[in-house]
Amino acid sequence: MSIEMIFRLLGMVAFGLGGVYLGIRMMDVVGDPTRPWVTPVVLALVGALVGLIATPWITTRPARALRRLLGAMPAGQLIAGTLGLVVGLLIAALAAFPLSLLPDAFGRIMPVIGAIIFSYIGVMVMTMRQREIFSLVSERLPFGRHSEETSAESRSILLDTSVIIDGRIADISQTGFIPGTMLVPRFVLNELQHIADSPDVLRRNRGRRGLDILNRLQKESHVPVRITDMDIGDVREVDDKLVMLAKKLRCAVLTNDYNLNRVAELQGVRVLNINELANAVRAVLLPGETMNVQVIQEGKELGQGVGYLDDGTMVVVEEGRRYIDRTVPVVVTKVLQTAAGRMIFARPEELSREPR
Repeated sequence: MSIEMIFRLLGMVAFGLGGVYLGIRMMDVVGDPTRPWVTPVVLALVGALVGLIATPWITTRPARALRRLLGAMPAGQLIAGTLGLVVGLLIAALAAFPLSLLPDAFGRIMPVIGAIIFSYIGVMVMTMRQREIFSLVSERLPFGRHSEETSAESRSILLDTSVIIDGRIADISQTGFIPGTMLVPRFVLNELQHIADSPDVLRRNRGRRGLDILNRLQKESHVPVRITDMDIGDVREVDDKLVMLAKKLRCAVLTNDYNLNRVAELQGVRVLNINELANAVRAVLLPGETMNVQVIQEGKELGQGVGYLDDGTMVVVEEGRRYIDRTVPVVVTKVLQTAAGRMIFARPEELSREPR
């Protein structure tokens, strides 16, 4: 039995007993003298029904909402809000005595109102100015600068829309190379949903693929994946929101978007680029090494064939036209690094053995 069902049953009993008590109190007013039990029974049934339906809305669901809010809130903001609440309550406690000396009705109400107002002000001031306050405190501590740098390095990583649609992040997350928590802002999720609802078939398929990859990440990733409701209210573009949110949280952005990469670097945001990672981990092939390549099409030059490695690297096979739609062993003759990526020139192994 789930926790919610247990609270439903408890709420049904409690509201049912409340209905019985209210029915007994109302018998003298609206009760039927011939059948005095009708009013308590009717109110008990109504109370039990209300308790069964309404109990989760005042118990478990607010608790879950609060848990999601606290889970999405950065640690610094949570600490600042708690300190602000404590300071606000202390000020309210100091102001409670003079407020209680007001005339009768105001003397009972104003301390409570003062506690609410001072708590709200304390929380708002501390969360809005948390960076300046923490910086001021850290500068006065001998270990403050080191701890700030350490915490900045251990921040979460924001995921961009393009890197989710790309899909390689699902495999990378299972290798353990990504530290911390992967955060998906709500506005990125909304953009994915908008793409998935596009009338264009290609865009719609890309959006649905992104949603599938995100679902796979939440189920299979070795690091936590969270949807956060943190937003930048005065910015409309998703990329701008992502960069500003990364600056606010002092964390990195994971992307494969070239333009976002450059904009983020110009604003001092650390960027983890999937494409750069893929280029860095590609196997290094030297002239004279042998590998198997499937020739799939003709090349630009006469007699050439073209194939691709698993990582997308183009392999130009000299005299490879005759091997189209076949997988053949080839010998690397030359490796070129171009602006578009790496290109490998090779020759079929059986032809390399023949004297030219």
